Amino acid sequence: MAYETIILDVDNHIALITLNRPDAMNALNDQLLSELAKALKACQENEKVRCIIITGSEKAFAAGADISMMRDKTFVEAFAGDLFTPETEQILQIRKPIIAAVSGYALGGGCELAMMCDFIICSESAKFGQPEINLGVVAGIGGTQRLTRLVGKSKAMDMNLTGRFMDAAEAERSGLVSRVVPVKKLMEEATGAAAKIAEKSMISVMVVKEAVNRAYEVPLREGLLFERRVFHSLFATEDQKEGMSAFLEKREAQFRDK
Repeated sequence: MAYETIILDVDNHIALITLNRPDAMNALNDQLLSELAKALKACQENEKVRCIIITGSEKAFAAGADISMMRDKTFVEAFAGDLFTPETEQILQIRKPIIAAVSGYALGGGCELAMMCDFIICSESAKFGQPEINLGVVAGIGGTQRLTRLVGKSKAMDMNLTGRFMDAAEAERSGLVSRVVPVKKLMEEATGAAAKIAEKSMISVMVVKEAVNRAYEVPLREGLLFERRVFHSLFATEDQKEGMSAFLEKREAQFRDK
């Protein structure tokens, strides 16, 4: 389908989704979130896609939710319409891995969107923040919840209460991002990571995503049991036999997702 607020390209088993509202620094509005959810669903259903990258521009990944869209909403409109819920729930249902490639501002909803991805690679220019407090509201797409789980209570409270930004170096130290690279190397690094993931067994990849995400939802003992059982279950796959045989035979594995 044709998109107006995002650009979708698929090449070499990697889907690249670029947020494309340059006049609004990629601020998240209903249309962008709806198109993003639809594009991600299309990627999930496309057998050629094995990994997904979401990115913005060098200036801004996404500089928050669109304030002009929200300003005049009443409580009843926001609550009854369940603002942001349907689209974000669709994003979270994607089983294929999603990498956020972040340059520039990732603020408010932009920071929250990046945290919904499976991991974040950012450039040295990246700035993360939850400045909703400056607007008289609070984060509404995970900025008080995911951020706390990722960087701890103290930093999450600091960012949400003061509205201050976290630069790339602090984001890496805090565990918010996995890697920091020069601006010009960002897409090369993200694409390289996606290509490595695309080489793996898609069954194993989806299991890894489920298992790591489960760690945030259940007690350690339950998480360990889940991990052990999905580990056991992979012995029923052809890819397990191929992967272990290839290792012992000192050759590259040829996974078939079976």
